Amino acid sequence: MIKQFALPLLFFVSYFCGSIHAQNPTLCRVGFTYDISQSANWGKGKPVITAIYPYSSAEMVGLKVNDIIETIDGLSVTGIPAEEIAALLNPAGKNEISLTISNIEHSDRPVTVKKECKRRDAITEDQLASAFAMYSLENTSERLFTCPFQTTITTDSIDFAFFKTYAFTPIDENNRKLEEAINGFIEKELRNKGMTFNASKPDILIQTFYYYKKNPNYKGENKVMSTKDATYRYDLTLKRMQKFPFLSYAAAEAEAQYLLQLGFRMVDQRFSPGRVLWECESNEMLESPFRLENYAQTHIPLMCMQYPYAKYSRNVQFQINQKEYNYTGISYDINRLELVMSVDPASPAQTAGVRAHDVIEKIDNHPLNHSSEEFTAAYKQFITNTLKFRDPKTVFTDANGFQFCMYWNKSGYSQIADILRNPQSMSPFSYLYKFAPYITPSGTNICIFYIKRGKEKVELVIRPTIHTEVMIEIK
Repeated sequence: MIKQFALPLLFFVSYFCGSIHAQNPTLCRVGFTYDISQSANWGKGKPVITAIYPYSSAEMVGLKVNDIIETIDGLSVTGIPAEEIAALLNPAGKNEISLTISNIEHSDRPVTVKKECKRRDAITEDQLASAFAMYSLENTSERLFTCPFQTTITTDSIDFAFFKTYAFTPIDENNRKLEEAINGFIEKELRNKGMTFNASKPDILIQTFYYYKKNPNYKGENKVMSTKDATYRYDLTLKRMQKFPFLSYAAAEAEAQYLLQLGFRMVDQRFSPGRVLWECESNEMLESPFRLENYAQTHIPLMCMQYPYAKYSRNVQFQINQKEYNYTGISYDINRLELVMSVDPASPAQTAGVRAHDVIEKIDNHPLNHSSEEFTAAYKQFITNTLKFRDPKTVFTDANGFQFCMYWNKSGYSQIADILRNPQSMSPFSYLYKFAPYITPSGTNICIFYIKRGKEKVELVIRPTIHTEVMIEIK
């Protein structure tokens, strides 16, 4: 059962950090992921950004999902093979990459992105937060979910970058409140993409369509299916996973008490009036009532992630990586976790006086003089010992396929904290979630690091900052 609950630390270290004997001792990234576009309507043959890493240089310079990379260090990417583009984005001996970016709002905007490099034998707090996620699944998890979207795009080779303004078709006065809400959710997303409203002469006209009704063919729940997975999706407004009363898209329609449809299309008004450029439609089967306005608020941002660059025509799968953890700025040695590999400039740890090559004897009252194997074994045992304190109503399967992930039952917070304080739990890295009440019931979020520096021993008080990271992408 344990392997269903936790990714072993040793596997995590190997997967993310590689072998320390690799020819290149450093590992670098540019702060974003990308596809080589196959779309005739958006950046065909060029890299299109699909996700931005939080706190990265790419985020700081304003790169956005769906940006098209036109040049890399002055070289046009047109016609360059994918493997050469990857090499251009990670040039040896260079810490910065100059890009020109195009999107709906800008054409050939210059930006400079700094590479983020670390030694392969170092592990960051960001990585450790994932490795020890079972301490606080409320704050750190990686999940997948699928939405029953059907996206249709014109077969004409027309560049969506030409369409910069929009307007809406007239509102149905019988449903004014609902349609104004739906249009407002769409408008927010289009503005974020750089488009502007123009009622008199828009490039695109937005048409919405929807219904919500009782299912006239409802025959009741399928008794053969004794259990069914709950439907969770990410709410970009609330910034958390939410449970919804939706049946799986593979379920039979006769099992649904209610049926819901929401969609909208973008109609060309500039070049070929009446031509549908892009359309997204969602059809849901519900086991209990749900407001159409609430559905639109949650799902329109997800639907709009496929404009102007669409990857899939049906059943879009999303991956959400969400983290909230204490950041001090320390990177640890993979092979000797008590050794400080590096300290980020201007970080809480550097401000407190932590230096590279320091040996951390204890964090608070937790010793670090254990091997990765010992930490992994203790972590697994902690998961087993605390299973009874988890809330089965919150069960989910994470993106790695580990079943029975659950949040803590609030009534067990004090017992969980007691177990973490037990030396057998070997939980120094629980400091990453020290702000949580099941780690520190007192609410004190200050960490004491006991440092050995040569023959000198020092006690340093670190006041970490809480890093909140959300990265959602279409898989």
